[in-house]
Amino acid sequence: MSRLPLQTIDTAPEASRPFLQKSLAANGFLPNLVASLANAPVALETYLTVGEINGRSGLTLAEREVVQITAAAIHGCGFCVAGHTAVALKKAQLPEALVDEIRSQAELSDPKLDAVASFTREVIATRGAVSDKAFAAFKAARYTYASALEVILGVSLATLCNFANNLARNELNPQLEAYRWEPKAQTA
Repeated sequence: MSRLPLQTIDTAPEASRPFLQKSLAANGFLPNLVASLANAPVALETYLTVGEINGRSGLTLAEREVVQITAAAIHGCGFCVAGHTAVALKKAQLPEALVDEIRSQAELSDPKLDAVASFTREVIATRGAVSDKAFAAFKAARYTYASALEVILGVSLATLCNFANNLARNELNPQLEAYRWEPKAQTA
């Protein structure tokens, strides 16, 4: 059960309602992440607005989903891993084996997408202070300065939704159950 109220279009603060309607129309259901973010209209607006901006970046949908799944796995957000797994498989048309590699943080069989995953991990681990070696490896995979900043944009978006979900402890919507992912147990 979520620690935050899961708002509906009828119960949400007035300022959240248009965003909930937009999310419902886009997804066909109201993701629990969105329902919990609706408790803070500015947080919900930020999530949806930054998501739209991220969608206009120069990274492909597949590359953006690598960033989102990688960040969510690092942040231990099972809800976001599941949600972005659905997008990666259904919309980005990534092969299931490749998506499994992303979810497990393994080396990816696609070298270009592996460069994105590696750079994303480095951005998160160093809080953006990536090493010259990591930056050179990313650029050697034919990514640009803009691409590097767009990975950071994606990590920023992921951080908002991953941390909000981790705070709320949102359960998966039934529509995402087939994509369930559990974080590995932390070792001391």
